[in-house]
Amino acid sequence: MMNVPLNVAVEIGKTKKRIREIMDFAQGTVIELEKQAGAPVDIIVNGQLIARGDVVVVADNFGVRITEIMGTKDLVDSREHNG
Repeated sequence: MMNVPLNVAVEIGKTKKRIREIMDFAQGTVIELEKQAGAPVDIIVNGQLIARGDVVVVADNFGVRITEIMGTKDLVDSREHNG
């Protein structure tokens, strides 16, 4: 069980756009997100929010320092509301 690979994603923000706005995307387009700069990012494992953290740079790569791990109750409540 411990060798099962999981998909881990870090979400920096979200926004909604109409198809016509997406069709107008070009190199250099800036997409404004519904999250303030410097706000914690969400760490999502297999579609489930499990933690939050801060973006860091490690040897010229981006990483995330975990600052908050969702409690079991938070995970169960979220799972019940999302499906």
